[in-house]
Amino acid sequence: MSQTVVLNVAMSCQGCSGAVKRVLDKMEGVESYEIDMKEQKVTVKGNVQPEAVLQTVSKTGKKTSLYEEAAPAESEGKSVETETKPADEVDAA
Repeated sequence: MSQTVVLNVAMSCQGCSGAVKRVLDKMEGVESYEIDMKEQKVTVKGNVQPEAVLQTVSKTGKKTSLYEEAAPAESEGKSVETETKPADEVDAA
């Protein structure tokens, strides 16, 4: 059963991403992976469990978390901004 697991991984250099590559290359069930240094995101596809991927990547010593945990905070922040702008316009009128 193939699935996709997305992680936030604190990576500051090519050495950091290299460490992540090494552990994922050795992990059983991984079909492919993509490392996005700019977004600090690692996407793993294969016959893997999210918790197992999280534990494996955590062994690199990099701060690692499931990507879904951070996404709701971003969308909440955006909705607050859009709600604030109309309120300012009403006050100005």
